[in-house]
Amino acid sequence: MRRRRREPADPHSRGEHLVHYGVLKDNIGYIYLTSFTDKAASEVKGALVELKKNPNVKSIVLDLRGNRGGLLEAAVKIVGLFVPKNTEVLRTRGKGLLNEKVYKTTSAPVDTEIPLAVLIDGGSASSSEITAGALQDLDRAVIMGARSYGKGLVQTTRPLPYDGMLKVTIAKYYIPSGRLIQAIDYSHRNPDGSVARIPDSLTNVFTTIHGREVRDGGGITPDVKIDYGEVNRLTYNIVSDNWAFNYATKFAAEHPEIAAAEDFVITDSIFNDFKSFIDPDKFNYDKVCESMLAALKSTAEIEGYMNDSTKAEFAVLEGLLKHNLGHDLDNNREDIEGILAGEIVKRYYYQKGQVIETLKRDVTIDSAEVILNDKTRYNAILSPATKKNS
Repeated sequence: MRRRRREPADPHSRGEHLVHYGVLKDNIGYIYLTSFTDKAASEVKGALVELKKNPNVKSIVLDLRGNRGGLLEAAVKIVGLFVPKNTEVLRTRGKGLLNEKVYKTTSAPVDTEIPLAVLIDGGSASSSEITAGALQDLDRAVIMGARSYGKGLVQTTRPLPYDGMLKVTIAKYYIPSGRLIQAIDYSHRNPDGSVARIPDSLTNVFTTIHGREVRDGGGITPDVKIDYGEVNRLTYNIVSDNWAFNYATKFAAEHPEIAAAEDFVITDSIFNDFKSFIDPDKFNYDKVCESMLAALKSTAEIEGYMNDSTKAEFAVLEGLLKHNLGHDLDNNREDIEGILAGEIVKRYYYQKGQVIETLKRDVTIDSAEVILNDKTRYNAILSPATKKNS
């Protein structure tokens, strides 16, 4: 088994890049982009060219989940890797016709035919949404995951007195179908001054190049939505209160080496050590059963049902439903293992290792594999829905 010794925290030794790529499921080329900088397009192109050299690679996944965006020019160039030269990707429109600017692809594509899936989520914003939205509007890729953030404004800053800064919207950007992906309407505020997402009832229908219906005003809605399930308070607090982070730091200090990222697993020994690491007196989380039972007792008292017999039954139920942290940790072990493994592997293999670890239990990748390997289904998603005769 390959093993890796923990290295000094030297950024030059980490080998961190904007792009991580490899082959998944034996025949799917995978490209993960972290940010849209001036080097993003060249790194994605390099990864795509390398993957295409592998004769087993029959399709591509471009992962933009959690990517907050960056340079819109980088987004245009990345779209240009998959569509013909001189294809319109974006228009920015300010006040007046003279303030409209059109962005088109300027270079020859790498591949306009290979099946392509783009992954997005609520953390995908700005240039990520331009890339995913343009490829969706052009019917060049199947978009998968969860609805994106919804940032479709071009903004600039103006200095103010006393070191203040004013952010000003100077234009909006529109993708090929003509839709705006901005999800928040700043021109219509709630009575308290807050702003909210544009309701679906006020969005407009546009069509892709093949005639599929898409909507504006709410980010990019995937062609294939993935249900990630609910995050419970136990696992949420393990992350938000840094229990997993701090344990991984302790683990790395005590273990100079671990298995390769591809082979690393959370053993019973590691999991039990993590359980011992958590101080029950400092670990706070919502105990749903206890909270609901307390609410039920309160209601019973208000409505006059709390007699001696009812109190006795509640006492029995309270005993049965009393939370035990060790039991709750064991009951959520699968989710906790993913969190722990990601933090630990990151200490040794940095971002690349974390990506490798995450992909081991990625339901979106599993769904992408099914669709990309089914040509009929892939083409059906990118075709307009046919209306049945009534």
